Amino acid sequence: MRRLLSRITEDYLLLALLSLLPLLLWLRPTAPSDVGALVDWHTVTALAGLMLLSRALEDSGYLARFAAWLLPRCHSERLLALLMLLFAALLSAIVTNDVALFILLPISLSIGRLTGLPVGRLIIFLALAVNAGSALTPIGNPQNLLLWQASGYSFWQFTLMMAPLALSLLLLILLLSWLAFSANTLTVIVPHNNSGDNRRLFAWSLAGYPLFILAMEYQLAPYAALLLLALYVLLKRSVVTGIDWLLLLVFMLMFIDLGLLAQLPLMQQLATQLMTLPDGSYLGSALLSQLISNVPAAIFLQHFTADWRALSWGVTVGGFGFAIGSLANLIALRLSQQPGLWREFHYWSLPVFAGSLLLGWLIS
Repeated sequence: MRRLLSRITEDYLLLALLSLLPLLLWLRPTAPSDVGALVDWHTVTALAGLMLLSRALEDSGYLARFAAWLLPRCHSERLLALLMLLFAALLSAIVTNDVALFILLPISLSIGRLTGLPVGRLIIFLALAVNAGSALTPIGNPQNLLLWQASGYSFWQFTLMMAPLALSLLLLILLLSWLAFSANTLTVIVPHNNSGDNRRLFAWSLAGYPLFILAMEYQLAPYAALLLLALYVLLKRSVVTGIDWLLLLVFMLMFIDLGLLAQLPLMQQLATQLMTLPDGSYLGSALLSQLISNVPAAIFLQHFTADWRALSWGVTVGGFGFAIGSLANLIALRLSQQPGLWREFHYWSLPVFAGSLLLGWLIS
């Protein structure tokens, strides 16, 4: 209990969300049942299931084995970063940005343990890359899925609409990564010990990924997550105890706080004012994403504009900048557990936001 309280008091985002909640409930009185309805339980349970699978794969030892295989084939930090960023972008366009992070973050952490390389910067760029890559397709992230359904476009129409921005953003991030990572040769300083690897845990956890993604597609994530939880409790309890369960609480509070915030008359006025800006649908959605994250911004602003390209492009760009701009940013920063990473994230992400905002305006 003392350890849990210590973690809570050190979690500034969690404390901020908890502190904001009473004020929002005072400004917008809401029945308890309606407060619970603000939480996207499908997303929260999907996140829980992915966290369990990701932790199990990491605990199996096989991701570290893959990292040990990969490192001799990458002659420099820069080449390793470029390969992982390209893979992250491609993967996120197919299986969503969150899933891509849950696959690649454990590999990145294994690389850090094997080489002594500070992997914080690589994790930052992975978050940026999945935000860019996931923008390409309607299924790459939640805001695209929402706006694709609302727009009435076909899958390929939406993809073609997003392609100029997504590819330009990815190119921008790859160019920036060329400057961010050195040409130093990678050296394995701690060889991976295969003796503790758990092939059984790896095999059925890996097999669980496509099955869980399929369950997500059919809105069965809560049941699939409960099944995974029960299996790991019975077969490998250390997987369950190794999860950052406070991250789920952070996400639930974000849904509640941001949902209440979006209902305030002030926010309605703000949305109206943003839409009156030059290129208001694009610029307004990008700026609002910096305040309430890009998924809530997309949900909120779809009622104020019918310019689907501008709105989709704006919330994509809004995923950069402040960490709250995209849930993928928060996942990467929380699960990495790298000291000082929040500050360094903004050192890179804020310039990317400014550059992306300009780039999107130039190519529109």
